[in-house]
Amino acid sequence: MSGALVVGTPTLPEPLRQERRRILRAVQDRVEEVADTAVAVMREEIPSYGVQDERFFQDVRDQVLSHYRIQLTVLAGTRDIASEDLVFSRAAAMRRARAGFALEDWMSAFRVGRQVFWNALTECAGTSPTAQQAALSLVTPMMRYVDFASTHAAQAYVEYQQHIVADADRERRDLLEQLLAGAGPTRGPLLAAAQAYGIGPHSPMMVVVASCVRDTRTGDTALEESGYATSAAITVAGYWASRTLVVVRHGEVVAVPVVRAGMDEEDVCAHFDAVQRRLAKEGTLLCVGVSTVARGASELPRAYQEARAALELVPDEGGVAALPRLSPFDYLAMRADDIARQLIDPRVSELLDDDRRRGAPLAATVRAFADADLNLRLAADRLRVHHNTAHYRLRRIEERTGRNPRRIADLMELLVALALRDGTQEGEDKR
Repeated sequence: MSGALVVGTPTLPEPLRQERRRILRAVQDRVEEVADTAVAVMREEIPSYGVQDERFFQDVRDQVLSHYRIQLTVLAGTRDIASEDLVFSRAAAMRRARAGFALEDWMSAFRVGRQVFWNALTECAGTSPTAQQAALSLVTPMMRYVDFASTHAAQAYVEYQQHIVADADRERRDLLEQLLAGAGPTRGPLLAAAQAYGIGPHSPMMVVVASCVRDTRTGDTALEESGYATSAAITVAGYWASRTLVVVRHGEVVAVPVVRAGMDEEDVCAHFDAVQRRLAKEGTLLCVGVSTVARGASELPRAYQEARAALELVPDEGGVAALPRLSPFDYLAMRADDIARQLIDPRVSELLDDDRRRGAPLAATVRAFADADLNLRLAADRLRVHHNTAHYRLRRIEERTGRNPRRIADLMELLVALALRDGTQEGEDKR
C-alpha cells in the first residue's frame, strides 16, 4: 500500500497550542504504561488473544508502543507519515494472518489501542475548559492516523489471505487432476491434502459434477462467468465443506465426497439433492450428476465419467441424477435415443397414447403387475381395484397390442415402451 498521511498544522490560539503540547508530553512520559494497559485490555476483551502466551503479548506490546510513538509524532504535527513508517505493522499483520487470527480480531485490537490512547489523552488533559478543548482538537488527527494505519494493516491481511486462497485452490486443483488420472498422491503436500479430505488408497468415494443452468438473478449461464463459482463450490460441499475436495474446473464444480463410516450412497445423494434445492431457491439453478462408489483413486476416472454421464440425464431446468438410485433398466431407458423409440410397435404406442389421455390406468396396471412379480391379485390390491378389473385390463392390452403381459418377454417390451414414452413426454412437457 502506498501513500502518506499528511499531518498539516491546525490554526489554534496559542493557549490551546500550549495545552496540546503539554498533553502530548504527558502521554509521551507514560507511553509505556499506556501500552501495557492496552495489551491488558486486549487480553481481556479479545478471546483469541486471551489464550496466547507471553511471547505473543510481548510482540503485541512492541506493536502498540510503536504505533503510539508514531501517533504522538503525528499529533505533534512535526512530520508527515509515509506507508514505509508502518512496515512494522504490515509485518505484524502478516504474522497474525499466518497464525490464523481473524481480521476482525486484528481490527478489534486497533479499536482497543485507540480507546486506551484516547483515555490517556483525556486523563492527561485534566478538567480545565482550555485543556479539554485542546484534547478535543486532537480527535481528528488521531482518527486520521488510526484510519491510515488500520487500512494499511488490513491490506496486508487481504493480500495474505488472497495468497493463501490461491495456493489452496492450486493445491486442490492439482490433487483433483491427479485423482482423476487414477493415481493417489504418495508423498508431499498433495498426500497431506488428500489425507485432510479423508482420501486414502482404498477410500470409498463418489464423484459429483455440477454445472450451472443459469442464475435467475443475473441471467448468467456459465458457472465461472456468473460470479458464483466459489460460493457454489462451497455450498455444494455443504456441511462437509471442510472435509470434501471441491474444485471449480472447466466451467463445472467437481466434488469428491468420501463415503465415511456410518454413511452410504443414499446419504450422499440426499445431501446433494438438498444442496441443489437450496441453491434453486436462492436463484442458482444447477444440474448435478452423482456417480456410484469408487473403491480408491484407481476407480475415480470411471466415477468421474459416470457423474458426467449422469449429468446428461438431468432436465434443462436443473436437478439431480444419481446413478446409485437407478437400476440398469432405468439408466438404459433414460439414455435411449430416437432409434430406440422408433422400434416400439406402433400398436403399443397407440395404446399408450390413448391410455394416457384416459388417466393411464393400463400403464399403472402393467407396472403394478411387474412390481407384484406377476401376481395379479396382489397388483389389484395395490391398485385398489377389483381382481376382475385388473384381469380385464391385461386382456385389453393383449387384444390391442398382441403382447401378453403374462409373458416375460412381452412384459419387458411393454415396460421398455412405457419408460421410453415417459421420458419423451417429460421432455415435451418441460419444453
